[in-house]
Amino acid sequence: MKRKKNKKPRRKSRRNSVSRPIPRKTATFKKPRTARQYFAMSLREQEIWDSLAHVISRVRGGQPLRKASKEFSLAASTVVELGRPALRKKNGRYVATKTDRLLRVIAILTDKGKKEVATRDSRQASLIGSHWAAVQKYLQTGDDSALLEFKKTRVIDASGKHHRLLTDLKELLRQASAGVLSFESMYAGGSR
Repeated sequence: MKRKKNKKPRRKSRRNSVSRPIPRKTATFKKPRTARQYFAMSLREQEIWDSLAHVISRVRGGQPLRKASKEFSLAASTVVELGRPALRKKNGRYVATKTDRLLRVIAILTDKGKKEVATRDSRQASLIGSHWAAVQKYLQTGDDSALLEFKKTRVIDASGKHHRLLTDLKELLRQASAGVLSFESMYAGGSR
C-alpha cells in the first residue's frame, strides 16, 4: 500500500505588487565616480543611485536600514552592496558612517542660473541642501537671515572646482520669477 505524501499548500505572497523593492539583480551597474559616468548610466540606474543616497542619509539620521530602503523602494541588500563605503555594522545592524564619499549629482544656484554639479563629499551635499532650504525660506517668507550664512560660501565638486552659492537677493527673485527655482529642481533630474 502506497502512502500519500502530505503536501503543504503554497502561501501566497503578501507583497504589494505596486511598490516592490528593486531586486538585487538590477543593481549590477558600475558605481559612478564622476559626473560623466553618472550621466552615462540609464535613467533607471540614475534613479537607483539617487535613491541610494537618500537611504544612506535617512540611515545617518537614525532610521533603520530596512525601513529607509523600503521607503525608497530599494532592497536592503542593494543598499548594502552599492553603499558599502557609507555603511558599517554596529551590534549586528547597519549604521551609516559620519560622512561618505559616494557621488551625488545635485543642482546648485549660481548667478548664471541653476547648474548641476557632482560632489563626492556628503558634507558638501548637505551644505547644498541647506542652501536650497535657505533659498526656499527666503522665497516663502522674505526672511533672508538663513541666506546670510552662505555669503561667500563655495562648494567643491568632484573634480576639485569651486562654485559660489547664490545669495544675491535681487538675482534670486529674478530667477524665481523666471520659474528657475522650484524645490523639485534641486535634484539632478529636475532640470531634464
